[in-house]
Amino acid sequence: MYNDDKKSKIVRQNRKKEHIEFALKAAAESNGSNGFSDVHLLYEALPELNLDEIDTTLCFLGKRLNAPLLINAMTGGHPEVKYINRSLAKVAARAGIAMAVGSQIAGLEDPDVQDTYKVARDENPNGVLLANVSALTPSVMVKKAIEMIGADGVQLHLNVAQELAMTEGDRNFKGTLANIERIVSFSNVPVIVKEVGFGLSRETIKKIYDAGVHYIDVAGKGGIDFIKIECMRSGQDYLGNYQNIGISTAASLIGAHSLNLPLGIIASGGFRGGSDVASALALGAELVGIAGHFLQVLFQGAEYGLNERVDRIIDNLRRTMLMVGASNLKELAGKPVIITGSTAEWLNWRGIDI
Repeated sequence: MYNDDKKSKIVRQNRKKEHIEFALKAAAESNGSNGFSDVHLLYEALPELNLDEIDTTLCFLGKRLNAPLLINAMTGGHPEVKYINRSLAKVAARAGIAMAVGSQIAGLEDPDVQDTYKVARDENPNGVLLANVSALTPSVMVKKAIEMIGADGVQLHLNVAQELAMTEGDRNFKGTLANIERIVSFSNVPVIVKEVGFGLSRETIKKIYDAGVHYIDVAGKGGIDFIKIECMRSGQDYLGNYQNIGISTAASLIGAHSLNLPLGIIASGGFRGGSDVASALALGAELVGIAGHFLQVLFQGAEYGLNERVDRIIDNLRRTMLMVGASNLKELAGKPVIITGSTAEWLNWRGIDI
C-alpha cells in the first residue's frame, strides 16, 4: 500500500484528480435511489411550534455543530484539488457543520501534497474535521493522518467494490477487521468506520462494533457509484456489471438502528435535500453526510452557491421538523416514520421490524 516508488506516487496523485472529474460526471448522470423515496414522516397539522425556535444544534465529538450535517470525504492529494478542500472548509466553518477530507494515502506517501489536506484545518481551525484513510492502513500511519490535519476523529473507509473495479486496486482484504481493532486501541481520537457507497449490513456492523468501534457511516447505495467511476477511468463497460451490488442508504440505516447498539450512526449516500435529511435523523442517524451533491453545487455555483445550498438544506430541515412537530433533534428522533415500497420489502426479507 505504501510504495515509495516515484511513479506510484504520481499514479496515485493523478487518480485523485481523475476521481473528482469522473465523480462530477457520475453525479450528473445518477438516477439511482438511496431508498428515501420510501420513507415518510407523519405530518402534524397542529405542531404548536414557532419556526424561529426550531433547534438543529448538537454536540458531536465534543464540539458544537449548528446542524447535523457532514461535508463528507471527497478529495485531496493533488495540487489541483487543494482549492476544493479550501472552499469546503470555509463553507463548513461558516455554517458550523462537520467536514471530512478525502483519503490521505497520497499525503502519507508524499509530504509535498499534504497541504491539500491541511488547508481544511487552516480554514476551519475550531470546527469538527475528520481524517480519512483505508481500514487496511497501519496504525502508525493512521496516527500521522490524524496529526496531519489536527483531526477530531478518523474515518476508516471500506471500499472493496471500488478496489475490485479499479485496475490498480487492492485484491487482498484479509486482516481488515483485526487492523481496525488495532487502530481503535492505538487511536487517540474516535474511529468511524465508513463504507464508500455500497452500505453496511447488520452483520458487518456487529463485527465493527465488537472490534471496539462506536461510530459508523453506513454510506449506502444511491449516491456516487464508485464502480461506475472506476469503469469510466479504465474505459470498461459499466452497463450490466454489478447492478445488484449494494444496500440502499435507507435500508442500511434502518438495519443499523435496529441493532439497538450504543453506536453513533452517520447516514450518507444520495442526500440532496432537507426532508431526506430529516427522515434520516428520525430513523436514528446522528449526522447526515453529503459529498457528491455538494461537489456538483460547488462546481456550478462556486463557494457562494454552496453556502446558499447548505443554508437551504438547513432551512428545509427546520421547516420539516416543524411540520412533524419536533422542536429539536431529540424530538425528531422519536417521531413516527412509515416505510413503504422496495425498502419495506427489503427489510421484510431481512427480518427487520419496521
